[in-house]
Amino acid sequence: MKRETIPFKRPAYLQKMNSSVRTHFERATSLPVFLSSSNTLNLEDRKTVVRQALLLIEQNYAHLPLKRAMHAIDPVQRLKLLLQTLEFGEETSMPPETEFHHEMTDTFMSLRDLHTNYLLPDPFRNMTAFLPFMVEDYFEGKERRYLVSHVSPGFSHPTFGPGVEVVYWNGMPIEKAVLNNAARYAGSNREARLARGVQTLTTRALIIAAAPSEEWVIIGYRTVDGELKEIRFDWMVNPPLPDAAEVDSRQQDLAHMMTTGLDLEQDLIQQMRKALFAPQVIKAQKQVAVKLASGATLSDLDSTLPHIFQARTVTTPSGTFGYLRIFTFSHQDVPGFINEFMRLITLLPEEGLMLDVRSNGGGIIMNGEYLLQLLTPHLIEPEPVQFINTPLNLMICKNAPREVALDPWIESLKQALQSGASFSAGFPISETRACNQIGQRYFGPVVLIVDSLCYSTTDIFAAGFQDHNIGPVLGTDGTTGAGGANVWTHSIFSQLLTGADSPYKPLPKGTSLRVAVRRTLRVGRRAGTPVEDFGVIPDERHFLTRNDLLNKNQDLINRAGAILSTLPVRKLKIRSEKFATNQVGFTVDVQGITRIDVYVAERPIESIDIKLNQTAFTLSTTAETPRPLEIRAYDGNELVGRYRAEI
Repeated sequence: MKRETIPFKRPAYLQKMNSSVRTHFERATSLPVFLSSSNTLNLEDRKTVVRQALLLIEQNYAHLPLKRAMHAIDPVQRLKLLLQTLEFGEETSMPPETEFHHEMTDTFMSLRDLHTNYLLPDPFRNMTAFLPFMVEDYFEGKERRYLVSHVSPGFSHPTFGPGVEVVYWNGMPIEKAVLNNAARYAGSNREARLARGVQTLTTRALIIAAAPSEEWVIIGYRTVDGELKEIRFDWMVNPPLPDAAEVDSRQQDLAHMMTTGLDLEQDLIQQMRKALFAPQVIKAQKQVAVKLASGATLSDLDSTLPHIFQARTVTTPSGTFGYLRIFTFSHQDVPGFINEFMRLITLLPEEGLMLDVRSNGGGIIMNGEYLLQLLTPHLIEPEPVQFINTPLNLMICKNAPREVALDPWIESLKQALQSGASFSAGFPISETRACNQIGQRYFGPVVLIVDSLCYSTTDIFAAGFQDHNIGPVLGTDGTTGAGGANVWTHSIFSQLLTGADSPYKPLPKGTSLRVAVRRTLRVGRRAGTPVEDFGVIPDERHFLTRNDLLNKNQDLINRAGAILSTLPVRKLKIRSEKFATNQVGFTVDVQGITRIDVYVAERPIESIDIKLNQTAFTLSTTAETPRPLEIRAYDGNELVGRYRAEI
């Protein structure tokens, strides 16, 4: 019997969207209308997809031994069984394409790895399903509750809006609905799955996650006056914003794409949420682009990258501090990313810095690791990464173009047969020299704020922050998302091994695959510990409050301020004046520093005890080429500051 379809009526709120995104949402359609356009993979297409997935999981996937042990799964056998079913099948008796997508998605989700994905073909690959509101969780005492924190600016309702408590979801208690939803997603630990279960209640990236089973949802909610009510919303489908992460790397720089650590689903969801709930950011991006193109200057804390950084000064009961939010590390201009971060932190109060990376799904690994040097006097050791030992990974490293720098892993991969080692030796993706080239630029105390939606490069950044003892880590969850890997798409493998004998075959009709190819290991006192599945455990825990969700994280910021107020404040300011006699005079103003040691071209020049928080010295500039100057600052015998420049 033919299924009856309810006629699509365009929701009124879509017509009232902010002008900066209204045109973008003109393509929005209902879920049933969208699903009626899918069904593109024939039998041979499906076989190709499964064969290529089997190849990547069995021969390239870095976490396969860990996932088999930790989650008691066998994705290789599951894919082999699916392939056998397809090879004995016939075109006329194929199950619906949605059933194939579900089996592939479920197999990859069982890995609990947000790096390793089956990416659905057109029309799913460019679409996101959404509802016009956001649900977030908070704690009242020890009880977790669920609140509508944002609604789309175009949506209005007399009783449903920010501040209402969600108590039922399609007739199911909200706690159970979140758990059921979390079970469908691939978070590496329970905290990460719960966070994803809440996030995807209202926003889903269809390239990775199955489309909602229901065409609409009925929300049971408690109004701000305490009255229980219900409201219905239809699922809508629309592309994310154009600047969402590219799924296919073929049109991008290969070397950069090989250094990616990104939770693609999180990136796509955040892009859709920005359009729905923060269209002012999109407007700001356009305004900044126009100003920069015309040569106009921005006000001090207005970022040239407003979709990445948000800086402000915050006042708390414990004092006034700097606050800097990093929304993503996904920016291919690495020097531009680092320079903008450096510019902003030097404009913020020196008494302490709150660095907030919550819900940051990662991006370019160097963006995360190069930042660390700006916050500490200690030398940065970038995280080493390892391939799993397979003949195919050895072949890739041996045949890779020199510019992608896979040579260091070849020797240990060659020795695998004799050594029996499961993994190659570990080498960093980020250059150690570049991780220490700039030196420290912020000398005050720093607290890092994380949650369980931090993933990939953000996990690497948080691990490096903790492993180098830069400052306390404050978490709104019990751990970060625990994504410890460098991720490659299928097209990267295809570019590294070309020709008729390459095992990597073209994928049909827009399908794609991603796999965690190099696992990351921690350094310092946790050296050798995988980031995957373990993540970064915060030093301090803050349970988000209702006030946090409705008032710009006020309680969280106050907690971070209280932590910063217990840490020593140090300042190191250097002013220089060039004299006519080939000499440069330096004046050094300090706080919390008792001695400085001066080095030029890595050779010690002078050691100065500081009195009254100021000192001065003079250096010769007779050399024909600039020489590196380094000033190491001490409190007693403890290294507390390191300044670098050229003279």
